[in-house]
Amino acid sequence: MKKMFICSLIGLSSMANATIEWDTPQGQLKLYGDVEFNVDAASSKQQLSSLKETADKKNKPADKDRWDINGRILIGLDGYREINDKNFAGFVVQPLADLSGDMNLDDAAFYFGQKQEWNIKIGRYEAYDMFPLGQDTFIEYSGNTANDLYEDGFGYIYMMKEGRGRSKNGGSIQLNKPLFNHMNFELNALINNGEKMFNKSTYHGYQIDKKKNVVYLRPVLSWKNDSFSTAIAAETNVVKNAYGYYDDNGKFRDQSKRTGYGATFSWNSEDDWDAANKGFKINTSFAYMDAKDEKDMTIGTDIVWEKIGLGYYFANNDIKKFNPDNRIKDGHINNKGKYKIHTVNTSYLIDNVLDMDNFNIYLGAYWSLLDRNKSHGDNTDDRYGARVRFKYFY
Repeated sequence: MKKMFICSLIGLSSMANATIEWDTPQGQLKLYGDVEFNVDAASSKQQLSSLKETADKKNKPADKDRWDINGRILIGLDGYREINDKNFAGFVVQPLADLSGDMNLDDAAFYFGQKQEWNIKIGRYEAYDMFPLGQDTFIEYSGNTANDLYEDGFGYIYMMKEGRGRSKNGGSIQLNKPLFNHMNFELNALINNGEKMFNKSTYHGYQIDKKKNVVYLRPVLSWKNDSFSTAIAAETNVVKNAYGYYDDNGKFRDQSKRTGYGATFSWNSEDDWDAANKGFKINTSFAYMDAKDEKDMTIGTDIVWEKIGLGYYFANNDIKKFNPDNRIKDGHINNKGKYKIHTVNTSYLIDNVLDMDNFNIYLGAYWSLLDRNKSHGDNTDDRYGARVRFKYFY
């Protein structure tokens, strides 16, 4: 029970099957690792959306390479101490080494509290996942997941990540409070340079200038039992004039007003969320962003049946303003209007490779379609590709 509590608190349950543990007078230490390498092939140059798909420090949706090998190695160290089966404190640090030769970081956090009563976490981490993707193999979860989420010229698949955490230029603090009947309340605050959410610091064709840090507040109310899980949440920047651009008359135009809403629902057929390669697991999620001169909506669902995964995601971007004098050279979206993105992905798990229960291979494939207004010329563009992922825990 104690180990389950620790893993759920710091989000490392997927690695709990391969750890080295030490007991010390100050508590317990755990050392573990996670190797993830990908071999990719794509049908055409450039992504259609700004989703991060590799572990590199810089997100590069305009990259013209069609073949790629990428990935990272994570080494984690956790510390945990508990007194009288009630009071506890701990830390987690997870450095990353990626194939580009850079060092990166997943979590670096300190937490403390009282079991079944409350806990506080501070540092670098990700808050509650409001858009789980099942056995997806293409969207990158490691590194600076709060940065470079949006890039001009590419579709924005909003998934309630703007206030979730893991920023390269800020930190978070979180209050977590168990309520009643499997219900839990979480309030996360992310303080960082909001300009860095925009890759290349441009938004709707305008150069973004930072005035002050943003503060995202992200409340989540969740409920979970052995079979069902559901949550509702919001995230909003509460600092006015944090960043924006100067118009032709030299007037500053605030672009930092952003508020998102989301809901998610999950079900598993085995009455056990940790059951591997058994039965069905289904996730369905909705996210909506109300931003300055733009409205974004994403709906997605995925199904995992034993070793097979299948997902569909629909995103709608309604851009109400775009600078006509600054068209994006390599982009697919260069005007105001409505844009729709359809994405289908599938995957197959080959587990216990070489009879090792900590070595898996995933075979993944995807297809994406960007549907533009006909007034913008050619109104569709699609991409498809494949990935072989090698996953090894230790």
